[in-house]
Amino acid sequence: MVKEGDPVPDVKMEGADGKPVSPADFAAQKLVLYFYPKDDTSGCTAEAQHFTALAEDFQNAGTWVLGVSKDSPKSHAKFTDKYDLKIALASDTDGSACEAFGTWVEKSMYGRKYMGIERATFLVDRDGVVKKVWRKVKVPGHAEEVLAAARALP
Repeated sequence: MVKEGDPVPDVKMEGADGKPVSPADFAAQKLVLYFYPKDDTSGCTAEAQHFTALAEDFQNAGTWVLGVSKDSPKSHAKFTDKYDLKIALASDTDGSACEAFGTWVEKSMYGRKYMGIERATFLVDRDGVVKKVWRKVKVPGHAEEVLAAARALP
């Protein structure tokens, strides 16, 4: 499980455009990696829209935002188009990124236990070090909190 002070795992994922993407692609830049359960569900849509609303502010803070789920690149492209998202999305179809970051966890709904992605966010500095970790994220106000932390990093 990734914690603050750890080097960011160099996991390989696939962008919504089908091209490979990994945290190493953002070397010497600040990066927000946020993990979410599923495209086009209410909480995940709200989270993506909140990050999109602040996309220009993140850019001005020298910070890239990359949303990660196990959905396919095709699903990400459809999700991006449907909501006019201004952030990048990556597919972790094999679950390696979720495993590396410790976001593939046992969940429970209505007494039924199952495995799923924990909503979590990781802020990575220009040196590739995880500076801030948010787990069990609640969407309201989260993107603003992440932006404030990104602005505070050199």
